[in-house]
Formats: sequence, structure tokens, C-alpha cells
Amino acid sequence: MRQSTTLFDFRLTQVAPLLLILDRRNDPVTPLLSQWTYQAMAHELLGIHNGRVDLSMVPDIRPELSEITLTTITDPFFQAHYLATFGDLGTSLKNYVQSYQSHSLAQSSSSINSIFDMKRFIEEYPEFRKLGGNVSKHVALVGELSRLVDRDRLLDVGEVEQGLAMSSGSDFKNVQAVVNNPVVPAWNKLRVVILYALRYQKTQTSNIAASINLLLSNGVSREEAWLVYVFLNVAGSDQRQDDLFSTESLLAKGRSALKGLKGVENVYTQHTPHLSQTLENLFKGRLKETTHPFLDGTGTNMGLQRPQDTIIFMIGGTTYEEARTVALLNQEAGNSSTGTRLLLGGTCVHNSSSYVEMIRTAAEKFPVSVYEPPPESATTAPSLNLNLGGVNVSLGGSAGTGVYRTSSDHVGVQAEGIKDGMRNFIGRVKQGVDKIGLP
Repeated sequence: MRQSTTLFDFRLTQVAPLLLILDRRNDPVTPLLSQWTYQAMAHELLGIHNGRVDLSMVPDIRPELSEITLTTITDPFFQAHYLATFGDLGTSLKNYVQSYQSHSLAQSSSSINSIFDMKRFIEEYPEFRKLGGNVSKHVALVGELSRLVDRDRLLDVGEVEQGLAMSSGSDFKNVQAVVNNPVVPAWNKLRVVILYALRYQKTQTSNIAASINLLLSNGVSREEAWLVYVFLNVAGSDQRQDDLFSTESLLAKGRSALKGLKGVENVYTQHTPHLSQTLENLFKGRLKETTHPFLDGTGTNMGLQRPQDTIIFMIGGTTYEEARTVALLNQEAGNSSTGTRLLLGGTCVHNSSSYVEMIRTAAEKFPVSVYEPPPESATTAPSLNLNLGGVNVSLGGSAGTGVYRTSSDHVGVQAEGIKDGMRNFIGRVKQGVDKIGLP
């Protein structure tokens, strides 16, 4: 893959480039949402790995399209539309196909009537074939995305997700409707309930418990259902630095409400990542040192100046939705000589599947308390009766009546054939929930 020669070509500025290090736990919502822009949607539904998308499982796919390249560097159509919403993408793709059809007519044998026409045909044929391959690639990709959206009822799911992510919230009945819908895959039901739990962790604990019970009766296994509590313990309100849902003050509530009243282009793309608010505060010098301590070259805390070049690194992984936010800000900065240029990086690029899998894998290394309901939910939490590698642990219940759990977070093990690796796991159980952190 051709490397951009300007990637690290920073301008000569009076203010040194700033490195902004962020924690994925501070915004667990963004990587859980369904995506509705071209690049993010392809990654969410199919996955993009090293600039390639695997279409081999697509019904009736042509062999040459079983794996396609999807990069802005080599694909002019993708470069022009990778940030486009799915609705706009359909119109652009139609125009792209019509343009190819016009070229096809120009290349037909009936249009070759002279030596000049033959010469033009020979010169343009390689580009014509390349255009045809690119058109076929995007038609196949967009067609598969459309099929998956329809199959998994993502329009219905996405509307509820956006309500949970935005200031208006979402009615509990809407969440129940998604979970009770037999056509919606269990995976999407789980994501909606996790989002609901993250938003209403402190205020609707009984509804969270009811949602988990609803998951259990609608095709979601207990091993999956416990992830609701894992998310609350790992990235819940007590673990986050900032007020993710803008409930910190009346001013924040008012700002959030006004944002919701503005006309939006698409109901499915109302959400903006928390990163955008962080960057806005950075540009205005409003980042709090209590949550974002700042060090200059001398190692002393200093007040922030507006940087001209900023490198953002997200520990725990970033997303294509956040990449879109950065790209749009860079486009605005390009129109201003004083704008801040941004470069986004992270330990990986997540879609919802990889993010949940990361949390699931991390939880296996934490104390068993990570699977317990947070204190505010303990009295209403359903018992999940988890089975962890041959060790039975009953969690939840009004009195904390787990078979192998006591109120002091000690775990008694009464099972045979426990693997050696589990002994180390049990030895870490005594650590408190406040020690929980992503590795």
C-alpha cells in the first residue's frame, strides 16, 4: 500500500504539536452504535482489515469480487464518498453507474469509425476496464450492505440506538419492542440493552434488570447477558472522566436540548462522538486539568494554548465515526490559516463486534466482581448463575445469595478438575471493583 508522504509533515509553528491521549472507556457509546456512513458501515457490517473487505460469504458473488480493496488512496469513488450517509451514497452510486454506461457506449464497436477512434479506444481501454471493475465492486458492496440492513431490521434498531445516544433518550417501551422482535438478531438486542444500561445506570435500575430478564427470554444466553453488568463496571458512570450524556449541569442540558432541535440531515446520524466535545473544549482552552492533566516539555503543568497540530491517540481503540469527525474538522481547518490540524490514532479501529469482544476478553482477567451488578442495581438485579470455565457462580439477588459469593467479595470454589489458569484468576478476586481497568 502506498504511504502518504505528508502523514507526518507537520507545519512549522510557534506552538509545539500536542499529543492528546484518551481512554476508550470515557465513551463506550460510539463503538456500540450501528453506523450509517459508507466507510463506517462497511466496517460495522462486514469488517475492513488492512484496507480489504471479505465478500466471499455474499450470495452469488463473482469470484473476482470475493475480496475487494477499499481505500481512499486507490479508489476515487471511495475517496469522494467514504464519509457520505447511506442515503446519499445510493444516489451517488446511481450516477457512477450511469457514467460507466455512457463510457460503455463510447467504447462500443459501433462508435469506432476511423483510425483515430481505434487509437482512442486502445488508449482508453485500460482505464475503461478499471472503471468497470470499480463500479462492479461498489455495486456489490452497497448491495450487500442494503441486504444486511433489511435482514437485521437495522433501521428499527438504529432509530432506538440514536435515541439512547442523544439527549432525548429513548422510551423503555422502544427497547422492549426491539428485544421482543423475533426477527432482530440476539446480537443487536444485546447492544440496545447495553446502551440503555449505560444511559440510565443511576436512574432506571429496575428497568435495566427487566431488560436483562427480557434478553434471557428472547434468545440471548446468560454468558452474553452478563456483559450488561461488565459494561457498567468497566465503562459505567463511575468509571468515566466526563459527563457522557450531558447531565452534569443545567447549562449542559440546555446545550444538548438545543442541539436536538436543530435540523438534522438524517435521523440515523444525529449522534456525534464524545471526541468532538473534547476537541471543542481543547480548541477553546476549556479542558479541565482534573480530567486531562497537561505536561509541557519541562514536566510541569501548564495552561493549554490552542495548538496548531494535534495528535489524538485513543487507548482501547478508535472508530470510523470518530475518524469522520476528525476528517470534517480538518476540512474546516483547511479553509482557515489558523485552523488546528488533527491526526487520529488508536490501538485499533473498532466496530461494535470487536469492541464488545475486547471488553469480554478483558473481563476474564478481572475479579469476578466485574460480573456483578453495580451497587445501585444490586437489589433489582436478576440472578444469572454464570458458569466460568467449570466454576459455578451465582450473581445477583436482593441478598447477594450467590452460591460461591460472600458480601466481602471472596469466592469459595467447590468444583473438581479446575484448570491451573483458573487458580490465578480466583486469586485476583479480592481486588475491589474500583481497581477495574482495561489492560
